[in-house]
Amino acid sequence: MNTYDFDKTIFYPDSSVTFVRWYMRRHPFALLCWLPRMAVIGLAYLLKLIPKEKLKENIFSFVRRIDDIDAVLKVYWDEHESRIAPWYRAQHRPDDIVISASPEFVVKPMTDRLGIELIASPMDKRTGKMYGRNCHGEEKVRRFYAAHPGAVTEAFYSDSLSDTPMARIAQRAYLIIDKGQTPVPWPEEK
Repeated sequence: MNTYDFDKTIFYPDSSVTFVRWYMRRHPFALLCWLPRMAVIGLAYLLKLIPKEKLKENIFSFVRRIDDIDAVLKVYWDEHESRIAPWYRAQHRPDDIVISASPEFVVKPMTDRLGIELIASPMDKRTGKMYGRNCHGEEKVRRFYAAHPGAVTEAFYSDSLSDTPMARIAQRAYLIIDKGQTPVPWPEEK
């Protein structure tokens, strides 16, 4: 099996940011309600007064106002599926696993379309509340082994050195450069 980060790796740019922007452009009133709150929460996060999980919950708090989030995500992915990297499509395997810090409910419709497994940050799609830890860094390794005890990942792909813990457990690791277009060998010794 091969494992992949999602944002800026097999999808460019970032699915969470792209989804929030896409939704807010279509719903300006939601944007007006959301922006002041995000200014305060963003500052609190920058000052290290709140953890990343609380920041994410506040970013996705707007989902409480969406009647049918699944229908909204279907339209979003219909419009954005073409951003899946050609290099990934060329090597896609049914046993691939995406391990992402993005909310599971945002990425899952796309990984379902690709027919692959997803391990991501657990967030309630109706409330925006997280019900587990942010799937980042060492947490990705912990979640991978919890889902697949004793498994070996043949190759791991990511755009970020923050994913070095996953790179270390892979037989081979690749850093994605050129805006999600080019895999190159991981720069750090495993």
